[in-house]
Amino acid sequence: MFLLDVNALVALCWSGHVHHSIALDWFKTHARRGWATCAFTQAAFVRVILQPAFSGESLQAGHVVELLARTTAHPKHHYLAIDFDMRRVQETCTGGLLGHRQITDAWLLATAMRHAARLVTFDKGVASLLATQAERADHLLVLAASPTPV
Repeated sequence: MFLLDVNALVALCWSGHVHHSIALDWFKTHARRGWATCAFTQAAFVRVILQPAFSGESLQAGHVVELLARTTAHPKHHYLAIDFDMRRVQETCTGGLLGHRQITDAWLLATAMRHAARLVTFDKGVASLLATQAERADHLLVLAASPTPV
C-alpha cells in the first residue's frame, strides 16, 4: 500500500498541476495495490487547492472537499489513522530529525510505516529521514519530477 503526501495527491487530482501526468501514470500502475490518505494529507489538500494563488480562482471549500471525497471513494483507497505521538515519529526517523521543515514529512513517514505502507512523494529530501538505502527502498517512493523545460 502507498500513502500519498499532499504534493502527490494534489498532482494526481489537479489536471493543471505541473506533475499531473507523472502522478496519474504512477496511479494507473500502482493504485490497485492500495493507496491511502490521512488527516494531514486531506487537510493539506483542501488548504492548498483553496489558495487562489494555486488554483487561479476563488473556490469554495465545499467543492474542494467534494473533489477529495470523490477521489477517496476509489475502491482501493484506505484512510490511515494517526494514532501515535511525537516520540514515535522521532524513533521512526533513523536518519535523524534535524529541523522544523521535516516535521510533517516525518509524521507522514511514521504513519506510512505504522500501516505497512510506503510514502509517495516528489520530495527527494524526505529520504534523509531514513538512515539506510534499504529503509528508503522499503518505506519511501520518490516520484521523478519531469525536467524543467529549457
